[in-house]
Amino acid sequence: MSDSTKYILAVDDEPSMLRLLEISLRQAGYQPLTAKDGREALDVINTQKVDCVVTDLHMPRMDGLQLLKEVRKNDTELPVIIVTAQGEISSAIDAMKNGASDYILRPFDLTELELAIKRALSFSRLVVENRFLREDKAVGTGLIGNSPAMQHLAESIRQVAPEKATVLVAGDTGTGKELVARAIHAASPRSNALFVAVNCAAIPHEMLESELFGHEKGAFTGAVKERVGKFELADGGTLFLDEVTEMPMQLQAKLLRALQENVIERLGGNRPIAVDIRVVAATNRNPRDAIKDGKLREDLYYRLNVFRIDLPALKARKSDIELLATHFLAKRRVEISAQAVQVLMQYDWPGNVRELENVLERAAIISGNRQIQPQHLPAEMLNSTSEFMVATALGHDADTAEAKHNPLCLPNAVEQLERQLIAQALAQTNGNKSKAAKVLEISERSLWYKLSQYGIS
Repeated sequence: MSDSTKYILAVDDEPSMLRLLEISLRQAGYQPLTAKDGREALDVINTQKVDCVVTDLHMPRMDGLQLLKEVRKNDTELPVIIVTAQGEISSAIDAMKNGASDYILRPFDLTELELAIKRALSFSRLVVENRFLREDKAVGTGLIGNSPAMQHLAESIRQVAPEKATVLVAGDTGTGKELVARAIHAASPRSNALFVAVNCAAIPHEMLESELFGHEKGAFTGAVKERVGKFELADGGTLFLDEVTEMPMQLQAKLLRALQENVIERLGGNRPIAVDIRVVAATNRNPRDAIKDGKLREDLYYRLNVFRIDLPALKARKSDIELLATHFLAKRRVEISAQAVQVLMQYDWPGNVRELENVLERAAIISGNRQIQPQHLPAEMLNSTSEFMVATALGHDADTAEAKHNPLCLPNAVEQLERQLIAQALAQTNGNKSKAAKVLEISERSLWYKLSQYGIS
């Protein structure tokens, strides 16, 4: 049976009608499944692959409308076609309001039934694609910056996007490898198809093969129904394999074969399934080191490394920090002071852009969604600044003679640190001063004194 075979579930309590539907579906090229009422139909749906349901409206135990409602609780995309009599149009309309894909009236011929199923299957595919495309649009490319490093990255994306070549994106954690993959997809001829992402490090090794290639019913314990993998889902589009060096070596061999032959086999299956996808792989390791460490097959590396993109760390493009900060804070409608930006510029950002986004979100919370000042930033950032930046972070005017002549004023530094720790403790305890005092390991009386001393409300 070909991989394109569609499984249609016919539900009717009349044996003769059920037999007629079964024969008609088989003649139309579908694989028929049958159930004599709604409850039996739910058992079928929960245990094996079903692409479309054709159900009678009136049945014992559970009728067609109840079946439709139960299906919609767990699956909003499975097409359900209602079969009803001429005098029950109002019931059919109620079914449509509750999520039925279509309805047909008895008596009907094979052509009418076939057209209804084709419409339902086509619509279901569009729903899935539109959902993925909306998610892609909502995420956007997110590539922000005009530094030389980002200009070079944009040029690389422009060069490779129209091609079919496999792309390997290498970069530290938090540099935006998935964003680059999405940007390549968005600028490619495949942009109207799906972008499907798989994090190879986040999925248990024993489940990753099924996630990528799908599985047949009974392929392993718990495989109660057929499942389509990410390769098939991405057919015609782009498959992004994040942290590919975390994939088990024997699975890397299967991936290599799929890339070379554009054919996959589901787990537990033996029939080839042709796929047309563009693969973008990513790793936070040095690929050559990963090969030496036995984390990456050398032949797979050469197959993936047709076009290489190395992402710059944030510390290598610090001129983009202010632009990134403005972008991340825009959704909160929060501004950031020039002094705070200078503190950010002096930090090395081991967590890269992801760390910057998290730091700014935390700072916005501590500031009460007011303008972010240096004291709202983590202590380690203030401690890592230069002498000039220490003076700036203390709230002094960098242009004043005092700041220039005494940039490391110790009393002011102590006050600044105490202010920041108190603000963090209050934010952590939602303003509860008794709990904040316990976090700071001081008495509540001492905390009240500090609040009064520093004018903190």
